[in-house]
Amino acid sequence: MIVNGDKCHDIIAEEMKPLYSFDENKDLSIQKETLRKKFCELTGIDLIKQNTCPLNIDIESIEEKDNHKQIRFTFESEVGAIVPCYLLIPNTKKEKYPVVITLQGHSTGFHNSLGIVKFEEDKEDLPRVAFALQAVENGYIALAIEQRAMGENKPQKEKRRWGKMCSFAAQAAFLLGRTLIGERVWDVSRAIDALSNFKECDLDNIMITGSSGGGTASYYSACYDERIKLCAPACSFCPYKESILDIYHCACNFIPSAYRYFDMQDLACLIAPRKLIVIAGKEDIIFPIEGVYRGYDTVKKIYEKAGSPLNSKLVVTPKGHYWCPDITWAAINEMFKE
Repeated sequence: MIVNGDKCHDIIAEEMKPLYSFDENKDLSIQKETLRKKFCELTGIDLIKQNTCPLNIDIESIEEKDNHKQIRFTFESEVGAIVPCYLLIPNTKKEKYPVVITLQGHSTGFHNSLGIVKFEEDKEDLPRVAFALQAVENGYIALAIEQRAMGENKPQKEKRRWGKMCSFAAQAAFLLGRTLIGERVWDVSRAIDALSNFKECDLDNIMITGSSGGGTASYYSACYDERIKLCAPACSFCPYKESILDIYHCACNFIPSAYRYFDMQDLACLIAPRKLIVIAGKEDIIFPIEGVYRGYDTVKKIYEKAGSPLNSKLVVTPKGHYWCPDITWAAINEMFKE
């Protein structure tokens, strides 16, 4: 007998229809409220909130660069969770600037967003993945956040185990009734709270973008925090069946029991009618484009139901799992101006 260790899960996934899948015939506001409650429950945000604390902002340095001012600061998003950030403010002397939150994916850390080489492997992707510098070049304030379990925020227990640092932190979070992605979303939301301490930030025009794991956190952050007016996740949006249920991914992508209730595209209900740009690589082998197209069909229906069909867009690059700065920023600039 041939044994297939995937077959049981495949059968269950094939037969399962998430309970809160988007339904064009139902009231959108009711669907949104139901999804929001379940999303906050399953990501552990409801529990994370209970551990909140004052921000305790600490400005560590202020440096003048060629075309911007760079402020390094930290804040405390919940008890015991210090979040390092860089705020890059263009030096074009405007009173206020729209803000783009930039999130790196699985990399050596958020210093990549600033074009800083700390490790030999950084040279492979820079300056292409210098998200924060690119935001400044396009006329925005950039807020670069070090995500949990990445870079300076990596687990200190790393040397005592095998595997990716994200997976260790994610699995520990699961045991505590939380998720690592929920913690990252919470950090983004608290970082937005911190922006009120910087007078140059236009708090009515906050955007978020990132690639891969940074794109995932961008999408879920926009689902949670309505202050984010434009979300542009790259190389990360795809229905679960074609992506994390079918292809190995780091544990930080997973929300326990999520597929019983919703798929990734259904959560666009929580973003609409705010602006959403889904950026996908035609040759991406871990977020396959066929799945992206299927998921985006639902996104289009959601935005039509919300009465804002022009506020969502799918941008397909000719690359694979790859941040394409020219294509990404052109799409962000165009939709922001609209």
